[in-house]
Formats: sequence, structure tokens, C-alpha cells
Amino acid sequence: MSNPVVAVLGTGTMGAGMVRSLRRAGLPVRVWNRAAAKAQALAGTGAQACGSPAEAVAGADVVLTMLFDADAAIDVVRQAAPPAGTTWLQCSTVGVDGAGRTAEVAAELGLVLVDCPVLGTKQPAEDGALVLLASGPEETREQLAPVFDALGSKTLWLGEAGAGSRLKMACNAWLFMVTAGTAQSIALARGLGVDPQHFLDAIAGGPLDTPYAHVKGELMMAGEFPVSFGLTGAAKDARLIRAALQQAGVSDRLDAAVLETMDAAAAALADPAAADVSAVIAGLQPRG
Repeated sequence: MSNPVVAVLGTGTMGAGMVRSLRRAGLPVRVWNRAAAKAQALAGTGAQACGSPAEAVAGADVVLTMLFDADAAIDVVRQAAPPAGTTWLQCSTVGVDGAGRTAEVAAELGLVLVDCPVLGTKQPAEDGALVLLASGPEETREQLAPVFDALGSKTLWLGEAGAGSRLKMACNAWLFMVTAGTAQSIALARGLGVDPQHFLDAIAGGPLDTPYAHVKGELMMAGEFPVSFGLTGAAKDARLIRAALQQAGVSDRLDAAVLETMDAAAAALADPAAADVSAVIAGLQPRG
């Protein structure tokens, strides 16, 4: 299928960027969001804004969900009630148990589930440069190829549905360690009377350097946290990681420390829902 019709349910920070990437590739797209204005804002891309999930999936070959959690994804897919045999491309981060629940709903509704969380934030979604962690039936690859080509720079096919969500837990666990480590080093440099920019200069170009540390570190030093990966969503994911660690029999002490710091940051911010994960540094304020 060279030009599948894609229904995108959820057009927030990530979903909106994905819609733009799909439209830039010339794919027909139908969109829905709980806040109708967010769907309407994408009409200029050529996407068709719809008033309900059911309207959005009418005539769609692929139903893509990019919603906050498993509860939201399941609720919206039930509302949409796509015809049996429709491919459900589930891109929300739902965790291990959430992936199992979405699989149960897909079986109940007769949908072909491809569990496919993504790596990347706002800009990669806009640029079609996400990493796609796909897991599901082998026969969906050809149908989804133009969708994945539009959305991502890399696709990993990982086996049966659910493997993508499991790998996403491992990837986000690493991401949060890098974020929290960057925040701690910047806060420590300040506390010791050292310019935190010198920390970023010191790691630049070395074996432990990563562009992510510089992007987030600049925001931390400026005290400005425009949302790319929201702090609230990150804390939700950290809780999913903690559950996954416990299920796997792996100690959760590192994730627990990061989650505690995220929660402390949220308590220190006037509007944590409007802050990026880089605001985790607010949870490392000097004691007392």
C-alpha cells in the first residue's frame, strides 16, 4: 500500500509533529484531539480535522494513537471502534502492563496491533526523525513502510507486539539518568561556585559527551523550560519504568531517586504541566 490513509488520534506536542511529517510525505491524514482547536490547527497542513474518534477512523487504513497513557489510548480506540482488520499503530508510552492491556483490547475489537512507542521529542517529531520501536505482525511491514518512512529516521522491528513497549522502558530509563545526571552536575557546579558552562565545556567532544546534555543543560542554566518532553509525562513514564523494574526483578532504587526528584521539581514549579523535563533541576534546590 503506497498511500495509506492514516487517522491520528491525539495531536498534542508529539502527535501534531507526526501529522506534519505524514502530510509532508503526501499521506492522507485524518485527525482528532480532545481539545478540538488542536486538531483544527493542523487543517493548514491538509489534514482533515474530525469531530470524534469514530469520524476520524472512517475510511482509515491505519489508526495511530499518540495519547498520554494506556487508559487514554484504550478509551479513545473504543470510542473510535475501527472496523475489524484495521491496523492499530499504538505509539503512546504505555509501559509493560499497558501494552498487555492494549493487546487485549485489540483482540477484542479484531484490530491488528502494532505496538510502536517512539524515541524522540517535539523537534524529531516535526522533522520526521523519530526512532520507531515497532513490534507486531510481520505482514504489517509493507503497509506501514510509507508511514514509518515519513515519521522516522530509524525503525527497529522487535518481534511480537509488546516488545516495543518493553524496550521503550529501557530506553527511557537511560534518558532519565542522563537528564538527572546533567541536572545534578549543573546544580553541583553552581553550589561549588563553578560556572556550570565549564561542565558542559569539559565533556564536549569526549567519550561521555551527548548533544542531549547540551540541549537540556542550556535550558537548566537559563532556568527556562519550554516543553519538548513534558515533566508531567516524564514522571508518568518514570512510574511505568519503576513498575517494569519491579516486574523484571531489577532494583528500582535509581529510578526511584529520579522520580523523587521529578516530584520535588513539580512541587517547586507554579505550573509543572507547562514545564519540560529539564525542569527536573528545580528538584535539586539547596536543602533548607
